[in-house]
Amino acid sequence: MSVLSFRRGAVGVGAAAVLAATGTWVMWPAGVDAGLWAEVRPVIEARVAADSSGGGYGEAVPAWKARWFCLAEALELEEHAGEVRAGVNTLCVEYGVLDQSLVECGAGQHPQVVRLQRDAAADGGYRVVSREEPPDGEGYGRWTRAHFGVLVRSSLHEPMPSAALESAARAHFGLPADASVGYC
Repeated sequence: MSVLSFRRGAVGVGAAAVLAATGTWVMWPAGVDAGLWAEVRPVIEARVAADSSGGGYGEAVPAWKARWFCLAEALELEEHAGEVRAGVNTLCVEYGVLDQSLVECGAGQHPQVVRLQRDAAADGGYRVVSREEPPDGEGYGRWTRAHFGVLVRSSLHEPMPSAALESAARAHFGLPADASVGYC
C-alpha cells in the first residue's frame, strides 16, 4: 500500500468519524432530570391508563374485574417556561382476575410525546395538555423520526418489563404476591 493510499484512507476514516460524532451529538437524547421525572411520571402514567380503557378483552366480559395498568419510561424530558415535553415509551397491560389468578387480557407498548403544564390545582402539580402517539402502519417510522433522535428511536424496539405492572395489579386486586399470571 502506498503512502498516498494510506493518507486517503486516513482522511476518509477521519471525515466519517467527524460526521458520525456530529450526528450523534445532534441526535443524542436530552438528559433526564430525575426530580422532574418523579413529578411528572405519575401524571403521565395515570393519563395513559385512563386513555387506554375500552380496548381490552377483559372489559368486554362483565363478570371479570379488569383494569389497565401503565408504565412510562422517560426517553427525553425538557422543561421550558412552565411547560414540560416528555418523550416517553409506554407499556400498558390490561389485567383481570379469574379464579384467584391474574389474567393478562391486552397489552401495548408505544412511544408518545406528552406535554404537561404546571398547575397547582392539579393532582401532582402538573396536568397533561396534549398527548401524541404514532399512527399504526406506514406512518409509524415517519412519526418516530420526526419526534425522537436516532439513539432514542433504537430504544423504542426494546421490550419493557411488565413485572412492576404485575405487582401493582396483584396488589390492586388483593391477590397474593405469587399469584400466577395467565392469558385471556
